[in-house]
Amino acid sequence: MALLKGTLDVLVLKALSWGPLHGFEITRWLEARADGQLIIEDAALLQALHRLEERGLLKAEWGVTENNRRARYYALTPAGRTKLKREMESVLQSVAALTGILAVRTPSQGGAR
Repeated sequence: MALLKGTLDVLVLKALSWGPLHGFEITRWLEARADGQLIIEDAALLQALHRLEERGLLKAEWGVTENNRRARYYALTPAGRTKLKREMESVLQSVAALTGILAVRTPSQGGAR
């Protein structure tokens, strides 16, 4: 399933609300929560991480993974936590509105208008 435009940033912020993660862990966390129905492209994730870091919503530092490899670990900043709260509310409202519209049955589906 493809992501709706503009949702990757809030999903990355949500993943990092659980604690610092490196890029592969972020992807794995998101795909697991989506029951494998969401595909995160590496290039899109890297662009989102750089964009969020430039905006001061994330901080990054080098660390070592469980496999003894160097990786950049990302963590939320206080501004990132604030942004996450705002964006989550907005996205959830949008999803509720879309669901309400798309769930309406057309006359040809046997439902009311």
